[in-house]
Formats: sequence, structure tokens, C-alpha cells
Amino acid sequence: MVSGIRMDASRLIELAEFTDASPRTIAGDVARLVNGGELAAGDRLPTVRELAAALSVSPATISQAWQALARAGVIESRGRAGSFVRGAEALRLAPRMRGMAAPDDPVRLDLSRGTPDPLLLPALGPALSRVSTRAETGSYQAEPVIPALARALRDSWPSDAESIMVVDGALDAISRTLEELVRFGDRVVVESPGFPPFLDLLDVLGAVAVPVRLDEHGMVPEALAVALRKRPAAVLLQPRAQNPTGASMTAERAEALARTIANAERVDDLVVIEDDHSGLISIEGDVTLGTWLPGRVVHVRSFSKSHGPDLRIAALGGPRELVEHIAGRRMLGPGWTSRMVQTILLDLLTDGASIDAVTEARRQYFTRQRMLGDALRERGVAVRHADGINLWMPVLGERSALVQLAVAGIRVAAGSPFLAANGTDATGAGRTRRPVEFVRVTVGLVRDDVDGVADALATAAQHVVAGGY
Repeated sequence: MVSGIRMDASRLIELAEFTDASPRTIAGDVARLVNGGELAAGDRLPTVRELAAALSVSPATISQAWQALARAGVIESRGRAGSFVRGAEALRLAPRMRGMAAPDDPVRLDLSRGTPDPLLLPALGPALSRVSTRAETGSYQAEPVIPALARALRDSWPSDAESIMVVDGALDAISRTLEELVRFGDRVVVESPGFPPFLDLLDVLGAVAVPVRLDEHGMVPEALAVALRKRPAAVLLQPRAQNPTGASMTAERAEALARTIANAERVDDLVVIEDDHSGLISIEGDVTLGTWLPGRVVHVRSFSKSHGPDLRIAALGGPRELVEHIAGRRMLGPGWTSRMVQTILLDLLTDGASIDAVTEARRQYFTRQRMLGDALRERGVAVRHADGINLWMPVLGERSALVQLAVAGIRVAAGSPFLAANGTDATGAGRTRRPVEFVRVTVGLVRDDVDGVADALATAAQHVVAGGY
């Protein structure tokens, strides 16, 4: 098929052979046409009203299908020009992940990427020297976690998990858990602001995000209670060093959230998924809702921020049946996380020098957060005290702030990809006063010149393009 053609409604119906006229079927059949090459990149789809008339359904039905396809990155809307099939290059990253991606051109100081300071990661050389020189394994069906690492993880786990497994990073763990729990149309409670790939994952699954607002201790219990009235299948949260805000839950807040879930009606099957991505560099204590909701919490602990993103390793613990389902499905794909990498992680978790390095990293990140946060507050920028490596900074205009900082040789992340439902939460309450926009600053990479960085950030936060923001 020639790319860029105008597909009329009758031709689309002929190709798709829609078995019914539900949004799910329409979206699925159109996606299959794209996957099979019968709809090519750049092809223009029928208008909502045109296809609705041809199928004798309401425009709202077609609109829901088009929205689902757009959220999944299959099509894109170009306003009055219509909806078009996306090109292959646009699909490499999901929509919100594209919004997070930074250009490769160099800047003086890149604070946009949310990665740990490489100078604060423990050295891998000693651990590598103690790993076997052969990548051997006794059986493809053997236990996926080496016993010594399983014991170390269980000894440090924040609650009594029935089963613990190892996966290829926190996002792998979250993705596999959501795939087991969530079906098309299910609702999932999320933090807003929250981690953009979580929202992309829900879009791919056809799930509906129910955003809940945060304060300095994470999800607000009263807002969660309202969200639970929508009968979600899961709650997805970050207990410590929340990305992007740096909020960390106290034990009191975790208990309040657990009590809110326990008291909610018609959510008996709800599962809480916790992404503790920065636990080992967090200044706050280990916390999980699993302490009060045994059997209903999947806790994920990543070692990317503390030991290195390229290790691609995280642990997942939770109810035995659910974890075993995840492990069983994984055996039909990658099978297991490299036992060589597991051995390296075990060495890093038990070696004295590596433990000291992570302890020093935690101290350094705390110091950098405090120093830059204090400097910004002194300059009139209302940033909250944060944990971990990121800081959520209010600005009068996101785009203006990004441009101003680029001029100063500094790059930060735009805040809009982190917001669910345009910043509103399940109560319908939103941000109603200025400043209404934000940027995320990876404070963990500010090694020196704190005052100079604070000056640039404060200037950008307060700058408004005439007539624009």
C-alpha cells in the first residue's frame, strides 16, 4: 500500500471486517491492519463522524477507539488535519518516554536524565574478578534466583513476602506484574505527578489511569479513598524518593494508606504495586504497605540507582501464586536474569567496600538535595524538601524555563510527561493557581557550583515569555 493515502470509511470497514462495533474491537482491528502493513505510516484515517456514520454507532465510540490507538502510539492526531498512522521511528519510544528523552547534543550540565552520578556507584572491578569465567548453567529449568542472593534479599526485605524473584530492572518487574493483574478497561490508581513509563504501560494495556495527588509524604489518603470508589484493579506507587517529586512515605503514611484500602468497599482483589527504585540511597527508612496488607502487595526493589543502571537487575516479592505466575510466564521469554549478574549483585550487597560506597553515595545525595533545595528556597523558588536524586521545581512556564536553562548550558526534564490527566486527581481537583507548571531537576548530578546552578534555575523558574506563559 502506498504511504500517505486517504482511507475512507467503507474501505477501512472492508479491510478490518469489524466483528462488533465496540471501541475495543475497532481499536484492535485497526491496530492489526497497521501491524500487518495494510495501513502504512502516514495514512490518514476516516474522521470520527464518517466512520461512526458508516458503522451506525455514536461518534463517542469511534473517539474512544481512536484515543486508545493514540495512547498506544499506533496513530497520532494532527488536529483539524485528522488522525494518521504513526511512522515506525516514532514507535521506538512510547509517547511519554519520548517526552522524557533528551537530545544527544552536549550541554554544560545535563540534569534531565534521572540517572545516578556515575562517580558515586561502587566499583565493579573487584566483583567482576570473583565471577566465574564461564557463563554456565546446569539447567534451563533450574530455580531462577541463585540461593545465596535469595537469602540475602529475604533477610533485607521490608515485610514477609511469600516469594521473591529477580528480574531485569524495576520497569521489567512493574510491566510483568501489570500484565498479570490488569485487563483492557481496568482502572489503576497512579501518583500524579508520577513516572511517565507507568502511564505508557497502562496505555499499552488499555487500562485507565486514576491519578491521585501527592504531598511531601506521597499519596494523600483522602484522595486515595476517592479513587478507590472507581474499583481499581491495582494501586501503583513509589514508597521512597518518588520520581519526580522526591517524596518519601513515613510508616504513619503507609499505615494510613493501607487502612484506607482495607476499609474501601468492593476492592477485595486490589493489589498494591510498590516501586522502591531508590531504596538503598534513600535517607528514609524502609517502608511498605505489605506490613499492614499481607498478601496484597508486590514490592519491587531496584539496584539501578545504588549500584548501576546497566546491571539491569531488580527483585520482586509478593504473594506466592502471583509471583509464580510471573516467573512462569517469564520462562517463556528471557527465562531468568543472568546468574553472572546475580552473582555480581550478591557480591556488591555483601562486600564491605561496596557497602561503604553506597553509604557514601546516600550521604552525598542527601547533601546535594539539601544544599540546592536551600539555595532555591533562598531565591524564592518554592521547592519542597526531597529525597533521592530528583527535585520537582515549579516554574511559571515549562517551555520558557527549558529555553532559559538551555541558554545557560543546563538541561532539565520537562514536567508535563510526568502528569496524569493534565495534573488533576480522582477528586477532580487540579492545580488552580500559578505557578502551574514544573520541571524535574536531577539534583544528584550537581557536584559543585551550587550557587551558580541555583541562580540559573531560579531565573528560569521566574521568567515568563511575553504573551505566552
